[in-house]
Amino acid sequence: MDDRHDTDAGLRGGPHFAITGAGVYPYVVAVFVALLLLSNIGATKFIAVGPLTFDGGAILFPLTYIVGDVLSEVYGFRAARRAIVLAFAMSILAALTLWIIQLAPAADFWENQAAFEAVLGFVPAIVLASILGFLSGQLVNAYVLVRVKERTRERRLWLRLMSSTVAGEFVDTLVFCTIYGIAFGLAFGDFLNYLIVGFIYKVGVEALLLPVTYRVIAAVKRREPTYAIA
Repeated sequence: MDDRHDTDAGLRGGPHFAITGAGVYPYVVAVFVALLLLSNIGATKFIAVGPLTFDGGAILFPLTYIVGDVLSEVYGFRAARRAIVLAFAMSILAALTLWIIQLAPAADFWENQAAFEAVLGFVPAIVLASILGFLSGQLVNAYVLVRVKERTRERRLWLRLMSSTVAGEFVDTLVFCTIYGIAFGLAFGDFLNYLIVGFIYKVGVEALLLPVTYRVIAAVKRREPTYAIA
């Protein structure tokens, strides 16, 4: 479905958005979904750097917010929401697929069942924390960005990118850490460490990559024939 109402709003003097039916929207969504799935796999390993602890998903996960910003900035909230829901559904499908594979009887010659379960095994609490954190955080990220764009139009891109990132990443990290902490009985100090380090790291990565985000957004806008700025 094309988001023609967003483009019409731009022509009436509101914020500009491209129609999803023409251009590179499907490719941006594909990258968005792939980054989320890879991040969820990486999250099965915890990494310690000095006193800091974070999961492997943190390496790629901030990029999902950068691509999410591209979707919201170029295509509007409805198009971004559709991509978020698709990524959410694919995460559930991936988790269920790995769970079925885990339960399936192993071949007699295959001796890696324990290793498979340890790395890719279905852990309901982690899956629930991950997908709910992603869903809530990304929706907040998209909502804030579009609302700020309604006021700033094509100006102050940095403001809507960073404000949406701070809001979305905080909600995402809070939801994930809360569910994870309750499920695994994290001490309050460990919970705070995980929450604060995760939030600062993700926001920091996006801040450092802000010039890259600017260029990606500009490139996508140029390739979208319906993103016309009067």
